[in-house]
Amino acid sequence: MKIYKANILHTPTPDKVEVIPHGFIAVDDNGIIEGTYPNLPPHLQNIAITDFGDRMLIPAMNDLHLHAPQYRNMGIALDLPLLQWLETYTFPEEGRFSDLTYAEKIYRRFVHGLWWNGTMRSAIYATVHRDATILLARLLQESGMGAYIGLVGMDRNCPDYLQNSTTEVIRDTTQLLQVLDGDPLVHPIVTPRFVPSCSGEMMDALGELAIRKNIPVQSHLSENVNEVAWVRELEPESTCYADAYYRHGLFGQTPTLMAHCCYSDGIELELMRQQQIYAVHCPSSNCNLPTGMAHVRKLLNNGIKVALGSDISGGHTMSIFNIIHYTIEVSKIIHAETSGQEPFLTFSEAFWIATKSGGSFFGKVGSFEPGYAFDALVIDDQRLNSSEYTLAERLERYIYLGSPADIQHRFCQGKELSAPSLQ
Repeated sequence: MKIYKANILHTPTPDKVEVIPHGFIAVDDNGIIEGTYPNLPPHLQNIAITDFGDRMLIPAMNDLHLHAPQYRNMGIALDLPLLQWLETYTFPEEGRFSDLTYAEKIYRRFVHGLWWNGTMRSAIYATVHRDATILLARLLQESGMGAYIGLVGMDRNCPDYLQNSTTEVIRDTTQLLQVLDGDPLVHPIVTPRFVPSCSGEMMDALGELAIRKNIPVQSHLSENVNEVAWVRELEPESTCYADAYYRHGLFGQTPTLMAHCCYSDGIELELMRQQQIYAVHCPSSNCNLPTGMAHVRKLLNNGIKVALGSDISGGHTMSIFNIIHYTIEVSKIIHAETSGQEPFLTFSEAFWIATKSGGSFFGKVGSFEPGYAFDALVIDDQRLNSSEYTLAERLERYIYLGSPADIQHRFCQGKELSAPSLQ
C-alpha cells in the first residue's frame, strides 16, 4: 500500500469539483485506489506517506482520438478544408511510415509528447503499415502508459501507397492482437479509417473480427457536411452515416469510439444512444479545418457518452488541458448561436468529460473513487500565484494558464512514469 498527501481534486459527478485540502489517497500494490480521506484513518497510520505539500493532485488526462503518424504535421496546413488537407498533407506524411527508421523517430517523439502533456491513456490511429504499428505498440508498452492502438484499414478513395486489402488488414490486425495479448495496459482496436475509405467487404470483415475477438472499434462520424453527403452516396441502403457502420458490425457491437459527431441528429443520435457509442469531441480540429461544431450538450442530453480528443494534427495541440477550455469555449459559441437555448458547459462538466467520462472507456479510470486505477498528475502551480485562490479556482486557472512544465509527477495504474526515451 502507498499513501499520497496533497490537495486532491476530482469530479466523481459532473456538477462540481470535489476538493479535499491536504487529503490522503491510499493506493494498493496493483495501482488501485483503496480510498481517499480528509484525515488519515487508523488502519493506514503505520504506512509511509509521500507528501506533495501544497501541490494539486488530479486525475490524469485521457485522449480518445489522435493520429500518431500526423505528429510532425501539427500546426501546419490548417487553412485547408478536410478532404484537401488529407490529400495534400496527411496522406503523404502517413505514407512515410513504410520506413521503420522514420517511423521510430516520429513515434518516439509522439509517445514522449503524450507523457509530457499528462495524457496517461489514449486511443490512437497508426497507419496501414503493420511493422510500424507494432513498433508504436512496443513503444507504448515501454512507456508504462495505457493505450488502444489501431492499424488503419483503407481500400478505396485514398492513394495506392496507403491501401491495404481486406485480407491484409485482417491479417495485420490479428498479428497486432497476438503481439499485445495479455498486456494489461496496451490493447488493439479495430480501425476502419472512415466509411469513404473502406469498402463494404472490408467493413464486414473488420466487424466480424471485432465481434469474434471482442475488440473495440474506433472511426470517424459526421465530421463534415460534404463527407456526410458522400457517405449517403456510397452507402445508399443505410438510414444515416452511423447505420453504415452498424450494418457492418462496427457500431456498438463492441465498445465503440466515434470521433467528431458534428452533424449527428435524429435517428443517428438515437442509434448512438442505443448502441452506447462514445462520441469523441475534438474542438481544436473542428475549428481548425473547419468542419463544424459538435453540440456536446445535445449529446449529453440524449444519453450519449462523451469523451475528448486532441485529434492531432487536425488539432494543433496534444494538451487535453487545452482541449478542456476549447470545449467550454465552443459550447459558449453554440449557446450564443442558439440564443441561449442550448446551455454552455460548466468547467466541472468539461473536466469530468476529460477525466471520468473519457476514462471510463478504459474501465475504472479518471476519478479518485475507491476501485479506480490511480492515474494521476501532481501539479505545482506556484508560478500562477496560487496562494491567492481557492483550490477549485487554482485548478481552473491551471487549465487555462498552466503548462506541462508545471506537472511534477505522472502516474498510470499506480506506477510513477519517467520520461520516455527519444533515442
